[in-house]
Amino acid sequence: MDKHYLTPLLSPQSIVAFLPPAEASDAPAHADALRHALASPGFRGRLVIVETAMNGIAMPSAPVEPTDLALIALPPAQIAAALESAARLDCKAAVVLGSGIGADHATELKAIAQRENMQLLGPNTLGFQRPVLGLNASAAGPLAKQGPLALVSQSGALTASMLDWAAKNGVGFSTVVGVGPQTGVDLPDLLDFLANDAQTHSIVMYFEGISDARRFLSALRSAAIVKPVVVLKAGRKPAGNEAAQTHSATIVGTDDVFDAALRRAWAVRVRSFVELFSASKCLASRYRPVGRRLAVITNGGGPGVLAADWISEIGLELGKLAPDVAAALQPRLPPQASLTDLVDLSEDAGPDHYRAALEATSHDPGIAGVLVIHSPKVGADSEACAQVLAGAQRNIGKPLLSCWMGDASMDAARSILASADIPSFRTPEAAVGAFGNVATFYQNQQLLQQTPPPLSALATPDLECARLVIESVLAERRHVLTEMESKALLAAFHIPVTHTALARNANEAMLLASQMGFPVALKIDSPDISHKSDVEGVALNIVNGANVRDAFEDMMRNVTRLQPTARINGVTVQKMARAHRGREIYVGLVTDAPFGPVITFGAGGTMIELLADRAMELPPLNQFLGRSLIQRARVAETLGPWRGAPAIAMEALEQLLLRVSEMACELPQLREMDMNPVIVDESGAVAVDARIVIGPAHGGMHGDHGRYGHLAIHPYPANHSEIVPLHGGGEYMVRPIRPDDAEMLRDMVRDLSPESRYFRFVSSRADLPPTMLARFTLIDYDREMALVAVLRERGTGEAGHEGERERVIGVSRYVTNPDRTSCEFALVVADEFNGKGIGSRLMQGIMDVARERGLREINGMVLANNPGMLKLMRSLGFSIHPYPEDPDFRLVVHAL
Repeated sequence: MDKHYLTPLLSPQSIVAFLPPAEASDAPAHADALRHALASPGFRGRLVIVETAMNGIAMPSAPVEPTDLALIALPPAQIAAALESAARLDCKAAVVLGSGIGADHATELKAIAQRENMQLLGPNTLGFQRPVLGLNASAAGPLAKQGPLALVSQSGALTASMLDWAAKNGVGFSTVVGVGPQTGVDLPDLLDFLANDAQTHSIVMYFEGISDARRFLSALRSAAIVKPVVVLKAGRKPAGNEAAQTHSATIVGTDDVFDAALRRAWAVRVRSFVELFSASKCLASRYRPVGRRLAVITNGGGPGVLAADWISEIGLELGKLAPDVAAALQPRLPPQASLTDLVDLSEDAGPDHYRAALEATSHDPGIAGVLVIHSPKVGADSEACAQVLAGAQRNIGKPLLSCWMGDASMDAARSILASADIPSFRTPEAAVGAFGNVATFYQNQQLLQQTPPPLSALATPDLECARLVIESVLAERRHVLTEMESKALLAAFHIPVTHTALARNANEAMLLASQMGFPVALKIDSPDISHKSDVEGVALNIVNGANVRDAFEDMMRNVTRLQPTARINGVTVQKMARAHRGREIYVGLVTDAPFGPVITFGAGGTMIELLADRAMELPPLNQFLGRSLIQRARVAETLGPWRGAPAIAMEALEQLLLRVSEMACELPQLREMDMNPVIVDESGAVAVDARIVIGPAHGGMHGDHGRYGHLAIHPYPANHSEIVPLHGGGEYMVRPIRPDDAEMLRDMVRDLSPESRYFRFVSSRADLPPTMLARFTLIDYDREMALVAVLRERGTGEAGHEGERERVIGVSRYVTNPDRTSCEFALVVADEFNGKGIGSRLMQGIMDVARERGLREINGMVLANNPGMLKLMRSLGFSIHPYPEDPDFRLVVHAL
């Protein structure tokens, strides 16, 4: 059951191609291109070509064996019949090449494929290439060179351009797939396949839109766990929309949200084709940076300084040689060489000098990558210097990039570099930018550990109160909360707010102000006014009762004049927040299509739109993600000691962000929210003004009606944790797996008997490699679940001291199958704890979760010679069946 569901599509052993007759004058252009591609030698499997007749599809004259893949390149009117014929040939997958198929026709084709249980790539696709199989099932031109890079593109023109560029630059591919609109097999499906494809080391994507944010992010996160993913997305939308009712919605654009989503998925975004090509060169070299320090070796000061400037500009660090390394290198270089910052070999540098510098930088642990720049000099042997890099590339062990400046005179040297798979660039800036994009992937790896629960460890919010506020507003058929209602909702989540009271006349305002103490602020209270200051609806620092009366009357006149149709509840009176050197920031929430709620942060106050200082993050947050969100905003520079003011209470601001994250997770009715300003100083944070927009709770993303179906990233499901008695005494905890369980999981597998390891992995592996550990512990709770049984026992800690330590003694997991109605399970229990009910409890746990997620069946493969597991399955009510594809296994099935 390890074979991926797209294997018949992208790694077929047998193909049937439906094409028009070769002599047909009206054959589509993509049909001729596919015929030409299939005629090229290379594919080692079985290939049958079926030519159509004018009155329909002519089946092969001789019987055809069951076939993996059908390729269809026919006029639109004949495609459905060809798909039906492919089903009669027992094809497991089909590709419909072409363009211009409308949505209704595409829906009809997908319905046929779904009914016949076929994976359908297309319609409206150029097809795909798998160079490792010698297979060109595309209309995208000649078969690409084999290599470690996968390309997935929603643009046929870009696909063809990328292949043409790659052919000239010596870049090879494991897979090239074109994905058009209305396709059956979509981006998440392809990401899932490529994440598991041993031939693919890195993934490059171009797309213009996504239809299912939850599935896309789930697949993208799973792929980026194990290999770099670089994304170029077109169709940026400018910030703001006319219907926005809060500042946050005004200044946040869809493209900003997409950046935030990619960051949480650990993918790297590039902004242009040039950057995409440059990143592809680095990824194709297979080396991965483990830091952001890039050393620059150059034979000219000017190009080296340009590289150093760009390193600083994009947030990298210039890699400088350690003093002892520099001292050892200096005697081996020309007298004019300088090692202060750059490794400047001087204009007299020759091949031996480049070799010495490469040896020094490759052995310096403080350097993550090396850029070698060579400028044409009179008498310099550019090709010999390139040969030095080609020879060193095999042993350097870190990313090596080259920039041979100049044009025609450098072609031979660049050919040497390309043949050695060394990324070569014509400008220092392009080389530095390419390294930066790839290095960003590894910088993002620290986010791998961040899977926060929906609720923080802070005091439990009053969810019932919050929901009652929302229900009362919706019952009145309103969507915009008043300031009083907004602050009540914030207070339910323990967000500090200024004390506020509503006055309906000038005398009430004076009495309330006197009770609160001066100075006070007055603000108009109206469900129809989004920005109070625009209608002169705010008065600050009022110091006595007479001024309160006058300000109230003036405000009512001005608002009535400027917005005569507004419904006015009165004027709110609130104590001025005392923050002599406080900073004004804003915290907000917007709802994006398709990514759902997004938390925003930046500089606040009346000039918020002008400043447009915005950083954003998808919920849920934890303290690490909250701090990262703060640091990305420009206002972060003012939150430390600033012009005589002490640093703010950062922990209080982080806790406020966690509270907003809780609101986003627990209140699916939230659409927009502003807290502006929030005054932060050394004593804490307080929301001075708030505005919230709500709507009915929707059914979640693409039919997900679960509690957190409105979120693009599923929170850590802490509600599935419980303490369980252990047979024979003691207790253990069952909880969802976390990223920090990796070491404990590896220890448990190491301690298994060879028989137990074979039963679980069907191999004799004694250890789990890092990539497999990552896949097992960094899971997406939306598509799978893993429960661990954790025992606390006495033992020796890392520092050698006796104390309690945690130990994983069992793991159960399920992964949702492609049909999205069933799942496949796996189970392993530490040998010494067999027979204590742990396996039964873990299985019941994942079955409960699968049932809660709406899955209808759970199944698995069990070795026929594993009587213990088969006995457990029978006791849990599983039915046991032979597995026709392999008699050594039994298929066990349980309806949920």
